[in-house]
Amino acid sequence: MPVKFDQSLSALTGKLLTMAQLAEEMVHSVIRALTERNPALLSAVRADEKRMDQLQREVDDEAVEMIGVYTPVAADLRMLLMVARINGELERIGDQAVDICYNVENLLAEDQLKPLEDIPHMATIAEGMLRRAVNAFATRSADEARAVMKRDDEVDRINDALFQELLALMDADPKNIHRALGLMLTARAIERMADHAVNICEDTIYIMTGTDIRHLPDDPQNG
Repeated sequence: MPVKFDQSLSALTGKLLTMAQLAEEMVHSVIRALTERNPALLSAVRADEKRMDQLQREVDDEAVEMIGVYTPVAADLRMLLMVARINGELERIGDQAVDICYNVENLLAEDQLKPLEDIPHMATIAEGMLRRAVNAFATRSADEARAVMKRDDEVDRINDALFQELLALMDADPKNIHRALGLMLTARAIERMADHAVNICEDTIYIMTGTDIRHLPDDPQNG
């Protein structure tokens, strides 16, 4: 491939890194809004979504243009196809953050149901997974991608335990149902963010190895 292709790919990767940083900031802000009971933080999350959507369109358009101009094959084509896929994963993380905004608004309109420790902990793990997943992509490290994927089990465990706790609170008093559902939906959105980070790792492994591991749960390298 010509030098121009490498330069264009580098610029494209830079936009993905910007999207990842933006997504992480959106997640951090919306969880802060919940834990600090500060709805003013939600406006920044919604404003960031517009920037996220714009970047997604730019990345998709540029990836398609590069395929048309350079007609890449093999590893270069895999790279561009996965760039487009990772682009979508990052945009969906932003969407999940915006979805949490609505839950937070409803939760802040009422008294706090329970101490908020598990949801912020889940969010911290998910943010770290996203950061490391994108770093694995940027550094082309399949080993780092596999290490990140292993953390998804921890997020699932916290989510499952929280779900059971909230069910018990709902059973104990029907007045808890609305707030418990808001927390369940918030936790579910964070769990999905972690899933998107896993998907980015799978895409990175495909770039590096040419093997699609999405439907190979028994692969010993998946942990």
